[in-house]
Amino acid sequence: MIYIALALCFVMSVFLTPLVKKLAIQIGAVDKPNYRKVHTKLMPRLGGLAIYVSFMVGILFFQPMAASYYWPILIGATIITATGILDDIFELSAKIKLLLQIVATSVVVLNGVVIEFINLPFGNTLEFGYMSIPITILWIVGITNAINLIDGLDGLAAGVSSIALLTISGLAISMGDTFVAVMGFILLGSTLGFLLYNFHPAKIFMGDTGALFLGYMIGVISVLGFKEITVFSLIVPITILGVPILDTTFAIIRRIIQRKPLSAPDKFHLHHCLINLGYSHRHSVILIYSISALFSIAAIIFTRSTIWGSTITFFALIILVEIIVELTGLIGKSYKPLLNLFQANRLRK
Repeated sequence: MIYIALALCFVMSVFLTPLVKKLAIQIGAVDKPNYRKVHTKLMPRLGGLAIYVSFMVGILFFQPMAASYYWPILIGATIITATGILDDIFELSAKIKLLLQIVATSVVVLNGVVIEFINLPFGNTLEFGYMSIPITILWIVGITNAINLIDGLDGLAAGVSSIALLTISGLAISMGDTFVAVMGFILLGSTLGFLLYNFHPAKIFMGDTGALFLGYMIGVISVLGFKEITVFSLIVPITILGVPILDTTFAIIRRIIQRKPLSAPDKFHLHHCLINLGYSHRHSVILIYSISALFSIAAIIFTRSTIWGSTITFFALIILVEIIVELTGLIGKSYKPLLNLFQANRLRK
C-alpha cells in the first residue's frame, strides 16, 4: 500500500504541476530577479500547490480519517499552505508569515503532536514538562523556515526534502510506525513529481507555498517519528535535516557577527557559497544532495549502532560540519581555524 501511495501521488503531482504553472502566470504569482537570486528572468512560483493537492488526495485515499492526529495535521497543513499562497501572490511581511506559522503549528501541537521527552545515552530520559509545547513549536517553525531558506537553486529544497523524507519514512517502516511511513511516502511522491519540473533548468518554482508546506510537514513528521529511538533521539531528526539546519544556524551566526537583523537577506547561504567557489548551478545542487545523503546515512547509523559507535559518528559529523563551514565560507572567508591548523602542521613537517 505504501508504494502504491507513493506512485499515485507522484503521477498526480506530475499531472498537476503544469496546470499550477499556468495558474501562477495568470494570477501574477511570479518570481522577479534581484541581486540575491540566481535566476535572471520571471519565473512562475506557486508550484507547491501541486505538492499540497497531491498530498491531500493521497491522505484521503491511504490514511484512515480516524487515525491519530489526522485532522490537526490536515488543518495545520492547509493554514501553512494558504500562508505560502498569499506570500507568493502578495509578498507578506516577515512578521505576518511568522505569526501564521505559529498558528498552523499550534493546531497540531495543542492536539498532541508534542516532544514530551528525549531519550539520552545510558538509558536516561530528559522530560520537558511544561516546556514541551514551546519547544515543539520552536522545532516545527524552525524546520519550516530552514527549508524555506535553502530554496535558492533549482530543485534544491525539493531534492533535500525528498532525501529527508525517504530517510524518515524508511526508519518509520523499520520501527513499525505505519502512520508516519505512509504520510512520509505520500509527501515524498508528491515532491518527486514536482521535482521533475523544478530541477535545473526549472520550469516552475515551488515558492513559499511549497517551501513552507514541506518544511512544516517534515517538522511535524519528524516529531511523530522519533520519540521512541533509544539512543540520541534528538540527534536523529537533526542529523537527517542537517543541511537546512546547518545553513539556517550559520546564517543566524553570520548576521549576529555582522550586527544585522536576523530577518535581513543576504547572498551567503550554502548554495551561494558553492557557486561563488566556481561550481555550476547543477553541480552545486548535486553536491548539496550528496551532503544531505551523507547526513541521512549518519542518522541511520545512530539508530542502529552501539553507544560508542553513535558517539564516534557524532564527533565525525561535528568535524565534517566544521570543514564544510570553513571550505564554503558560510561564516566568513577568513574563518578557517581547523584548515589553518592542518596547514600549519603540514608546514612543520
